[in-house]
Amino acid sequence: MTKKVRIILADDHALLRQGTAELLQHEPDFEVVGQAANGEEAVRMAHALQPDMIIMDIRMPGLSGVEATRQIRQELPHVQVLVLTAYDDDQYVFSLLQAGASGYLLKTAPASDLIRSIRQVCAGESPLSPSVARKVVARMNGMTDSGDDSSSEALTPREIEILQFLARGMSNREIAQALYISDRTVQTHLTNIFAKMQVSSRLEAVLKGIRLGWLSLHV
Repeated sequence: MTKKVRIILADDHALLRQGTAELLQHEPDFEVVGQAANGEEAVRMAHALQPDMIIMDIRMPGLSGVEATRQIRQELPHVQVLVLTAYDDDQYVFSLLQAGASGYLLKTAPASDLIRSIRQVCAGESPLSPSVARKVVARMNGMTDSGDDSSSEALTPREIEILQFLARGMSNREIAQALYISDRTVQTHLTNIFAKMQVSSRLEAVLKGIRLGWLSLHV
């Protein structure tokens, strides 16, 4: 039997949470294990229930989705966060990605996009709504080495190669197959890359790699 993806929904709109839960429960490989009405509840539930993923809104009473994501990714790095929100403002997009979110989806997206995005995150990919992807590309186009990243440790040639594969949107399994190594070895390399670059997500690593001149948009 395939292991189910255990999911917590964090949104202050109860009807939206319930509707999303009903949608996801129709998928045989998904299990909604908790629902949080604000950021504080999301953090508490993440510690108590140890889910695989949290589907996180941004604007909630009390602790915001940004800060809740940052806390969860720092304290529970194995828990992935997929943002599901009505907002694609630059301040939210880049704050969430820097906080460690694995993907960013707008609530205007069809239900099939949400289901596909959950599976993409589980596969090590970083799904983005089209408008969000355009913002990321625009930010990458304008990035230059500002000289404030001297704390980043240089990567080995193999780590640079893996970073290039990340920039192409390849999953851990695809990288492993391309390099003839195991999935576990890829994950070990990613752990080392994140530590050296002082980042907490694949997207943040790619963005910083471009800023440092280690990558280009045409890798």
